[in-house]
Amino acid sequence: MGSLSELVQDVSKYDAAGRAWVREAVRAVQADAARSSDTHLLRFPSPSCRGVDLYLKDESTLPTGSLKHRLARSLFLYALCNGWIHEGQTIIESSSGSTAVSEAYFAQLLGLPFIAVVPVSTSPSKLALIEQYGGTCHPVASAGDIYAAARQLARETGGFYMDQFTFAERATDWRGNNNVAESIFGQMVREPHPEPAWIVVGAGTGGTSATIGRFLRYTGAATKLCVADPEGSAFFDGWSCGDADAEGTGSRIEGIGRPRMEDSFLPSVVDRMMRIPDRASVEAMRYLRSRMGRVAGPSTGTNLVAAAVLAQEMADRGEEGSIVTLLCDDGHRYTSTYDDDQWLAAQGMGDEELAADVRRSLTEVLG
Repeated sequence: MGSLSELVQDVSKYDAAGRAWVREAVRAVQADAARSSDTHLLRFPSPSCRGVDLYLKDESTLPTGSLKHRLARSLFLYALCNGWIHEGQTIIESSSGSTAVSEAYFAQLLGLPFIAVVPVSTSPSKLALIEQYGGTCHPVASAGDIYAAARQLARETGGFYMDQFTFAERATDWRGNNNVAESIFGQMVREPHPEPAWIVVGAGTGGTSATIGRFLRYTGAATKLCVADPEGSAFFDGWSCGDADAEGTGSRIEGIGRPRMEDSFLPSVVDRMMRIPDRASVEAMRYLRSRMGRVAGPSTGTNLVAAAVLAQEMADRGEEGSIVTLLCDDGHRYTSTYDDDQWLAAQGMGDEELAADVRRSLTEVLG
């Protein structure tokens, strides 16, 4: 009888150099997290709805200027720890802009080539940021074309398609680990109403709403989750009708809304959805700047409109409590687009009467 080693079949694919590279890559990504302090939770100054406090979680202060920095970090760690990324490999992502900016940052950190497949409508300033972090932009005609184009590029280059729209909801640790939900609740501890009545977010991949919705259930919080969706997005109709195959025309608000129901969007953890007119999102973005001096993007405006509706409803019922929403990204990225009235008119968002109504309503509700 031979030795045990002679009795078994044995195939080894262990790659010492490859494993060492992954260890260093994970360390580098985790070090970025350690260098990044938590983002501020800003209290909206004296809203007119007495007894209802409004807060904005300012994700624009993350290193790449948006909420998507958290997602990109999680996606890279998930892919690295799954053994999907190796040294020298090209990283490819389908993105409306901000995720590509953040992923380009992490790819550069790891010395990896990066290609962003983006809609041709993506703001020039976002394209410049992707390139600033060493990425290459591959524009396609519409948001619906980005998926197939990204997969094709991955095949042609031997690269890895990160696929945020599939993996966003599973890459983030929704139980804690300083995700955005845990951070919000930690910062609310000493506020007058520490457990928010509502948290309001938009949905691009759906990863953030999935993380928050799961966290609320995991911790037993009574907080409800509202998703604010722009015109043309499939999420609102799909959620309302229970149709996972729902389709939309696409969103004119960068960063949120999709032409299809993405795999990372979990309808079952959402308590309420609102469809917000695009011009209302832009006007709320501008209102926030005038009221708080914070320069935010249009997706923050989408959130703010929904939060104002909820605040008014609570006040009308005589309820006290708090509402938390997200300041998603830095509005300086949009000076040549959403901040330009001529550009808005060309995009079909030039309704000045609606803009005036929104500003008047926001002033009545929020002061």
